[in-house]
Amino acid sequence: MANLKVTLVKSTIGAIPKHRKTVEALGLKKLNKTVVLPDNAATRGMVQQVRHLVKVEEEA
Repeated sequence: MANLKVTLVKSTIGAIPKHRKTVEALGLKKLNKTVVLPDNAATRGMVQQVRHLVKVEEEA
């Protein structure tokens, strides 16, 4: 199954509260932290919501 590598590249300071909670739910707490998540509809939806704060790479 494919995975997504998600990295927080922009601070959540000044972001709306819903986006802050989404970033935290993805497992990202600090700037430049990277997490590997399963590539499914739920993860894709969360990433889409905060696409201006994160960088996403597909992993085999």
